[in-house]
Amino acid sequence: MKKALFIGRFQPFHNAHLSDVKLALKECGNVIIAIGSSQESGTKDNPFSYEEREEMISSALKSNNIHDFNIVAVPDINDDKRWVGHVKNLAGIFDVVYTGNDFTEKLFKEQGIDVRKIELIPEINATEIRKRIIKGNDWKEIVPKEVSDYIDNINGTNRIKQI
Repeated sequence: MKKALFIGRFQPFHNAHLSDVKLALKECGNVIIAIGSSQESGTKDNPFSYEEREEMISSALKSNNIHDFNIVAVPDINDDKRWVGHVKNLAGIFDVVYTGNDFTEKLFKEQGIDVRKIELIPEINATEIRKRIIKGNDWKEIVPKEVSDYIDNINGTNRIKQI
């Protein structure tokens, strides 16, 4: 059974991420979701903690009857040459990496690892979601309901607006 690695910051987890996990599971029996910058929280680019992101992802996936996943924390080490090895040490064995990030794709390919480039969906990305929250625009339509409910429950919109 092949294992996929899907790496991102998930600030927050959104519908395109959910679609990407479903795609990975069509090709692999299990997906390891690596939450990057796991040590970061409370900043403009990383408002949510690792634990909050893990909860958002788990609840959204389980609600979609997806159970073949593991979540791991990947803190930053700020060393591009060692980063892939760092991820491998934390994530364990995987066969293919799914990413929409060009630099991540480059780093894994340089190590001879199979990479599937994810097609990004315009207007569905975490930066756009955070911008919509700050401006008071609708954002809930582009995240799973479990994620929007969770963000509401932790007063996440106000936290993002105050950063």
